[in-house]
Amino acid sequence: MAKFDHHPTVQWWREQAERRPPNRPARLNSEALRSLCIEAGADDVGFVEIGRAAIADQRAEILRAFPPVQTLISFVCRMNRDNVRTPVRSAANLEFHANYDHANEVARRIASGLDQSGVRAMVPGASFPMEMDQFPGKVWVVSHKPVAVAAGLGHMGIHRLVIHPKFGNFISLGTILIDAEVTDYTHPIDYNPCLECKLCVAACPVGAIGADGHFSFSACYTHNYREFMSGFTDWTETIASSKSARDYRQKVSDAESASMWQSLAFKSNYKAAYCMAACPAGEDVIAPFLSDRKAFVNDVIKPLQDRAETIYVVPGSDAETYAQRRFPNKTVKRVSSGIRPKSIQGFLFGLPILFQRQQSEGLNAVYHFTFTGAESRQATVTIQNKTLKVEDGHLGKAHLAVTADSQTWLGFLAKDQNIVWAIVRRKIRVRGSLKLLQAFGRCFPA
Repeated sequence: MAKFDHHPTVQWWREQAERRPPNRPARLNSEALRSLCIEAGADDVGFVEIGRAAIADQRAEILRAFPPVQTLISFVCRMNRDNVRTPVRSAANLEFHANYDHANEVARRIASGLDQSGVRAMVPGASFPMEMDQFPGKVWVVSHKPVAVAAGLGHMGIHRLVIHPKFGNFISLGTILIDAEVTDYTHPIDYNPCLECKLCVAACPVGAIGADGHFSFSACYTHNYREFMSGFTDWTETIASSKSARDYRQKVSDAESASMWQSLAFKSNYKAAYCMAACPAGEDVIAPFLSDRKAFVNDVIKPLQDRAETIYVVPGSDAETYAQRRFPNKTVKRVSSGIRPKSIQGFLFGLPILFQRQQSEGLNAVYHFTFTGAESRQATVTIQNKTLKVEDGHLGKAHLAVTADSQTWLGFLAKDQNIVWAIVRRKIRVRGSLKLLQAFGRCFPA
């Protein structure tokens, strides 16, 4: 460092450091910090210590992203709910993206204000996750929803969106990591604003939200995020596999191509997000629903249900069955989810996400998996009464045992390997009825 000692920037920094107070406060005043956040544009804010049990499952990754973190600042920014509720998706998408940009700018203002006080701050970003080098694994740094719940900014409804007690689910969430403690931390509110009115269930075009509270990630992901990540990958493979322009147009309509261009040029479009549009919870939101529920349904829910649109589903999925039965006026289009695990850990992690409980009806079986080669692993998968359990090791008595070379198995999942040929070459060995393997496959269409 000696060669930098006389650099003008180094000298300036040392002069400024000498003028600063020798020590910043041991803990930041929570009221002053809250005022800073509100002045920066946040509509509500809470504070969670890094040691909170509610965020234990993501603590290690947060520390890797910002090792000195002591406190997580969680904040919300309100949306214009009428933009979200309209069946005009361009207006809804404009609101989503504009509000995410606003939340990111709010976070930057807060971080800048803290920096002037000598507090270090890291902003993971409020908008769509960016860590695509880890795709299809976990591509976000902080899970904003559980942090917001821990901070007292609401609870998750059955539609898996955080409902703020005042603003409802018409909010975007942001988190800031700082290297200081605060005088008072906030805690979860003592009630869930979710009314369990099931309007989100009625509005969802792919049946992703069950009336019993079950949530189908794959149904939501395949349709709502069609122009993000895996959907984009599937579209590019459609282009690559097309023999000609005419062949491509038989697979993809001009409107779909134009919509993909729109996403590429102006930010990705959400295809639905009707669960958010339908939700009447929150003090600022609930009045129209309470005053005339029938009118609320006619004004908000029916236009979404009646909207002519393409619904994207995986062939053989619960979503396909639901959409065809429930919305005959909508066009159901079969696509690939585009989800291809890159590791055995990714395969096992993805099973609960991709599980189709209606397709598993009548199946009660225990599967033992033994993976060899590049990635060794043993696991037990139990499918019973339309539920799924994935456990490490071999537990209980298996109805079907599968031993597979890990790379061959991943190639089979990616449709790059033929399972019959893999069985002939003994790269995959099966002990038990092959019908059980077929039944297993039906539960996880991709």
